[in-house]
Amino acid sequence: MAYLQPTEFVTKLVDAGAAKVFMSTRDTLIRAFMAGAILALAAAFSISINVNTGQPLAGAVLFPVGFVLLYLLGFDLLTGVFTLVPLALIDKRPGVTLNGVLRNWGLVFVGNFGGALTVALFMAIVFTYGFDVEPNKIGQKIGEIGVGRTLGYAAHGAAGMLTLFIRGVMCNWMVSTGVVAAFISTQVTGKILAMWMPIMLFFYMGFEHSVVNMFLFPSGLMLGGGFTISDYLIWNEIPTVLGNIVGGITFVGLTLYSTHMRTGAKRNVVAVPAE
Repeated sequence: MAYLQPTEFVTKLVDAGAAKVFMSTRDTLIRAFMAGAILALAAAFSISINVNTGQPLAGAVLFPVGFVLLYLLGFDLLTGVFTLVPLALIDKRPGVTLNGVLRNWGLVFVGNFGGALTVALFMAIVFTYGFDVEPNKIGQKIGEIGVGRTLGYAAHGAAGMLTLFIRGVMCNWMVSTGVVAAFISTQVTGKILAMWMPIMLFFYMGFEHSVVNMFLFPSGLMLGGGFTISDYLIWNEIPTVLGNIVGGITFVGLTLYSTHMRTGAKRNVVAVPAE
């Protein structure tokens, strides 16, 4: 399936990161909006499967359909740009600055949030017949998730915050591995297979994804979840974003870049004379 060697696809990662820095504001926002919306729909789809079948693995197996679609359509997730865009800065690509990196991150955050919030509103309407009745069982489940993944962490204090942060790190370790894996193949089937595995893993393990949470918690609030906006921001979104940044840059971007593009000096082998 047209496999590319790491030395080949890591160069493409840096190229992609640089291209995102120079993308227009309009295009960045549109692509980010659509990415947030599609991933939110995938999250709603997966939760619906979990509730209707009682099989969380089934939801996790099918959740990556959203990630695959948004990637093949050329849309941008915050978790992906956390990994790709800094590589262009580290590689000292002409015109790439820290301000440019932060600008891209900020625009993608706004776009992702707008897309996820739009789907959150639409699904809340669907689950309540336009807020005319109590949420159905799927809507109730989303509200419960919101409580468990805000107040549930808060109940453990600093230990809960640490757990939340580490789940954010682990999430983008896997999600960015999925982003990178798509560069391994030049064929659609190869890209899909490579992306599917780490995305399925992150979702089933319950790691914290900043963009998925942009859907879960606003919709949870709309559906009567017993937590507040400040609970969502302090006990989920902000620590998750920080964890996603660390996970993507440290365990994916820098490791691949340092060992496949800026490799260490090769060892000198000294021949031992035969006795």
